[in-house]
Amino acid sequence: MSAEPDRDALRDAEQSLTGTDQPLVETEHLQLYFPVKKGILVDRTIGEVHAVDDVSLALREGETLGVVGESGCGKTTLARSIVRLLEPTAGTLRFRGEDITHLGRRALNPVHRQVQIVFQDPISSLNPRKRVGQIVGTPMRLHGIDGVENRVSELLERVGLNPEHINRFPHEFSGGQRQRIGVARALAVNPRLIVLDEPVSALDVSIQAQVINLLDDLQDDFGLSYVFIAHDLAVVRHVSDRIAVMYLGKLMEVSPATELYSKPIHPYTEALLSAIPIPDPEENRARERMVIGGEPPNPITPPPGCRFHTRCPRATEVCRTVEPPLAEYPAGHLAACHHPMNVDATEIESATRSPLSPLTSGRLLPNGKEAPVPPDEADQEPGVPSWGERLKRRLTA
Repeated sequence: MSAEPDRDALRDAEQSLTGTDQPLVETEHLQLYFPVKKGILVDRTIGEVHAVDDVSLALREGETLGVVGESGCGKTTLARSIVRLLEPTAGTLRFRGEDITHLGRRALNPVHRQVQIVFQDPISSLNPRKRVGQIVGTPMRLHGIDGVENRVSELLERVGLNPEHINRFPHEFSGGQRQRIGVARALAVNPRLIVLDEPVSALDVSIQAQVINLLDDLQDDFGLSYVFIAHDLAVVRHVSDRIAVMYLGKLMEVSPATELYSKPIHPYTEALLSAIPIPDPEENRARERMVIGGEPPNPITPPPGCRFHTRCPRATEVCRTVEPPLAEYPAGHLAACHHPMNVDATEIESATRSPLSPLTSGRLLPNGKEAPVPPDEADQEPGVPSWGERLKRRLTA
């Protein structure tokens, strides 16, 4: 009889990172592939885009998780999977302990009242034919909330807009004001989690600061949790409690925000941080930057081993053949790298393989040791594939 997966180890790892018995939302080996089809009369699948590939994360109540990475790394796809605008290909998505991975539209209604999203483009995300009162009030009507008109006026005032603007159309507002309307719409149904998909990238710097400060105030007032997607690492640092770094669908590093900026372990994270300009011109010119060349590989046929090895200046043969696991360092700092940076010999020696590691990753740690085999594989009957092996085969088929 085959053993079941050691889910307790995965849950313990998530709890150690979030500091709570039950995370608000958690992904377990989440995967989302987009089929690539070809044909005129009959479509046939010729490949798959590995948009999100075996990602495990957890978010606690009141926390802000920042997600950063280059364009095309899977940030937005991960965000839309969490909101269930997209249905995952494999893995598990839980909200308050309930599996919502493959729930139907009707069953998702209570979840969508708790989980909302603010889109990147405030122009295309608002219906140009509807007035502000209709845009903000529609979610409340759909969920049967009473007192819509008064609630809409309160929300507009709370996000810094004049309640008298309730009958205006979106084109009559500036970019920053339109994004505030998007925030008010997300708040309409009293959610617990808001996914912010690059909410300030289309705004001027001065307006960015106003929207960021507004989001901070709303989080304190309503006890909200945020998943904050962004390119600007300076903005992410300001708003996030923890930060996850993605590259080509995989997690490269997950760390408390302060430690990530002072002690990046993965070379890709170091390269992202070195691209942030420093206000002092002399200091900016004098610092040593890590510049990575080339373009990200094709997500349809990602490279074997570490996804970053084709551009990494520290890559060796092991990086090309063995996918590194997420090694756990002190303070809950995780990094998937065979040649970590900014860690001493003691920290490398004490590193352990996190249960949040991808199923396709190897067991070789940066200290050169093999991580112990998990209980579900150690107790496996000879010749019978473990749960991890079975899912790994399904992911790589």
